[in-house]
Amino acid sequence: MRYVVEHAAQQEYVVLFPQYYAGQIFEARHEPGTIAYSSELQLKLLEETTDEMARNGCKKIVIVNGHGGNEHLLPYFAQSQLEKPHDYVVYVQWGHEPTKKVGAEKAGPDWHAGESETSNTLVTNPNLVYIDRAGNESGADQKRVHLPDNVYTGIWWYARFPNHYSGDGTTATKEQGEAEVQSWISAVVRAIKAVKADDESMKLQKEFYEKAQHPLDTRP
Repeated sequence: MRYVVEHAAQQEYVVLFPQYYAGQIFEARHEPGTIAYSSELQLKLLEETTDEMARNGCKKIVIVNGHGGNEHLLPYFAQSQLEKPHDYVVYVQWGHEPTKKVGAEKAGPDWHAGESETSNTLVTNPNLVYIDRAGNESGADQKRVHLPDNVYTGIWWYARFPNHYSGDGTTATKEQGEAEVQSWISAVVRAIKAVKADDESMKLQKEFYEKAQHPLDTRP
């Protein structure tokens, strides 16, 4: 993710905050080396970090997410900005447009350390990739819980991918990684441009805070 935002910043100027590591990772607590901060601490750290960024003049803060485990935490954090007045706006960005698959189609989900992420890492941090080890564990979907798509349970990830591995990293290629990384860089550049041009969110947020103080003062 750092590689993506640094390259995006070369195309569209922004102030880059240092890499931020305190994300949501409860789903991997069974894996050695996982540091999973409490949900209260995660939210408090995010709040104090963005508050301090705003105190230092950053009134539009874009959180660029590269971790699937944050896809519930970060929208909730952005929504929680409406709890009390803030003089800045939080935006959350993740993902990019699907890129054309190079080679054979994937047999199943490819969500963590599989072909896509390993291909990306071959571009961004090639020294961390050991393709010969990618087949040591299974990244296949175990499908151990059977629920409708509109029913959520927190154990869903472990039920499907107990090795915290989804996909097949052995099929990764630098060519695929270059296509995906460039697509992600372009998506972040578009997001930065859109945020810079957004003059409405701050005004509407201020209007909301004022009305929320007097909800009964409705128009006749």
